[in-house]
Amino acid sequence: MYIGRYRNLSELAKAMGISVSQIYRVLEGKRNINRKFIIGAIKAFPGYKFDDLFYFVPAEPAVKFANPKPLEETKDQISEPPIGT
Repeated sequence: MYIGRYRNLSELAKAMGISVSQIYRVLEGKRNINRKFIIGAIKAFPGYKFDDLFYFVPAEPAVKFANPKPLEETKDQISEPPIGT
């Protein structure tokens, strides 16, 4: 999106108020965006809404849980406490 508005990443970085290396790492997926990056992008692209510049991708859960067996299948495996205890 910066092509046509800025000649290179250096001009974009200057307009955003951040370093070229930060922009490069974000573009390469090596760094997540932060508040300073978002504010800089909004300054560098006036006339665009936040939704025009960014979109949200839900993260995959860090842990995938196995499907638990229904209670009916496992209740036979539960041992009863001894009578009289």
